[in-house]
Amino acid sequence: MSLENEFSENMEMRVLLLGLYKKKEEESFKDVVLMLEDSALFTRKEGKKLFKKLKELSYITDEGLTLLGIQKAKEVEMEFKI
Repeated sequence: MSLENEFSENMEMRVLLLGLYKKKEEESFKDVVLMLEDSALFTRKEGKKLFKKLKELSYITDEGLTLLGIQKAKEVEMEFKI
């Protein structure tokens, strides 16, 4: 399965991307992963793997979301609004 297909089918990865998109300016990416871990969406180890996959998809970098990542996050946001 390609990473793009995995993203489309993996709810946790999509929620993580949306969380990174919606994070407050003073929050770090790590804060978002820990918050989602606390909400029992995934374990810290699983969160780190999902984070790595988002990097492989070029949706995020260490500095922030890429334009592609922002576009995908907006698509996920629209899915949840429906």
